Amino acid sequence: MSMTTEIGFTLNGVQRRVTVGVGMSALQMLRDVIGMTGTKYGCGEGECGACTIIVDGKSVNSCLLFAVECDGRELTTVEGLAGDPIAHALQESFVAHGAVQCGFCTPGMMVQATHLLATQPHPDAAAAKRAIEGNLCRCTGYHKIVEAIVEAGAGHEVAPARELMPATGPGVSRTSGQDRVGGTP
Repeated sequence: MSMTTEIGFTLNGVQRRVTVGVGMSALQMLRDVIGMTGTKYGCGEGECGACTIIVDGKSVNSCLLFAVECDGRELTTVEGLAGDPIAHALQESFVAHGAVQCGFCTPGMMVQATHLLATQPHPDAAAAKRAIEGNLCRCTGYHKIVEAIVEAGAGHEVAPARELMPATGPGVSRTSGQDRVGGTP
């Protein structure tokens, strides 16, 4: 009996075929086999949301999904959000609101928030909170994230990316914010 199998699926709009271990998670497949590291490993237990991806139109914790279950399905990761106008508005809003701190939870938040705005284009704060309730963030306290999601959904022109740091003086640009909302670090 083989300990590996070949599967085929659509990843970020591109057909893929890969060989995976039978017990491998979708997260391991994305990071270790394909080399897409935007999706983060946080807990491995489906509790933190850092590994959130979209599978056939539904948000999923990729650490809980076996890679073999991806066969024949459509997957979207944070890297697949590039060029998506909803994701772009969210990225700009996250950076402008200072909703990007260490950046570890940000890819999962971006995927979940993009999914929310694709299904509910103009959420209020309560809907934004419900959407990200499975995504843990230890840095922001969620207030800035919720504001960023609501503003992006409202379709307002997002102000230039400046973070206010009242204790240390005037606002400064977060130079790594764009990388973090794209899942690069």
